[in-house]
Amino acid sequence: MTPSVALVGVSKQYLRGRESVLVLSDFNLEIPQQDFVAIMGPSGSGKTTLLNLIGGLDKPSSGQIYVAGERIDTLSNTALAHWRARHVGFVFQFYNLMPTLSAARNVELPLLLTSLSARERKQKVAVALDLVGLTDRAKHKPGELSGGQQQRVAIARALIADPTLLVCDEPTGDLDRHTAEEILSLLQILNRQYAKTVIMVTHDPKAASYAARQLHVDKGQLVNDAVVVSA
Repeated sequence: MTPSVALVGVSKQYLRGRESVLVLSDFNLEIPQQDFVAIMGPSGSGKTTLLNLIGGLDKPSSGQIYVAGERIDTLSNTALAHWRARHVGFVFQFYNLMPTLSAARNVELPLLLTSLSARERKQKVAVALDLVGLTDRAKHKPGELSGGQQQRVAIARALIADPTLLVCDEPTGDLDRHTAEEILSLLQILNRQYAKTVIMVTHDPKAASYAARQLHVDKGQLVNDAVVVSA
């Protein structure tokens, strides 16, 4: 089976003034299809950079990145944007919702660039909101929703185009423990029942315990890759 994600000899450098900073160095990684991976490590270890490279938000300085069998590091910026729209759903710590739009309209946003009709978009939004348990909140704006509900809207938005990957950057970092566990349980359901590959950066060992694997990154290197017992 083709891995969902494969990184081969990936390095990433950034320029800070005149200084070159090496964030990832000769990084190799395979993530199977339908895996749920938690990426952990201290601040500055390279984990968010790794997530951005996998999600096609950034390009490596060297090396190769494959997602669902397609090499993405050689794509043009335009082609990469189209690839992200088809294959990656993003979930961030602070939701990134449009405050003036309803939950349904926020979920619909990624579909506005497609050829789907308004009726088809409405049907897909209804399915996505039902999946995250927010059918009765479709007309509510973000300010009228709790933090957990806002994150569920963000997850529904990430799912709306039926992506290959769900890429989550500290998805529970702004939530209380009970609400965080609800969101993590939802990610488990999406992984186990809907066969989504989930890649999540987190500082929280409790959150990481919901994943099937934990990858520990330090100083731009993979220092541990362990299968864990999920919560």
